[in-house]
Amino acid sequence: MGRTAEAVLKEALNLAETDRAEIAGALLESIEPSPEAEVETAWRQEVAVRVAALDSGRVETIPWEEIRDQLYARLNERRSS
Repeated sequence: MGRTAEAVLKEALNLAETDRAEIAGALLESIEPSPEAEVETAWRQEVAVRVAALDSGRVETIPWEEIRDQLYARLNERRSS
């Protein structure tokens, strides 16, 4: 890492967490390829369908604690086998 980058990093590390998160996000966006338009559209449609299903009550949600307990139980069964 060059001197300029080190100086920028040192200064950035002194910022508030939210500011660091914004900078980190912007840096990642600058090096990640942008998503393909079809993929982005498909994900947006999928999210809309899932949100609509939740809002209409057609989908039953399960509390995280219940799922976690089920996973731990399965893990313990495998370990004891």
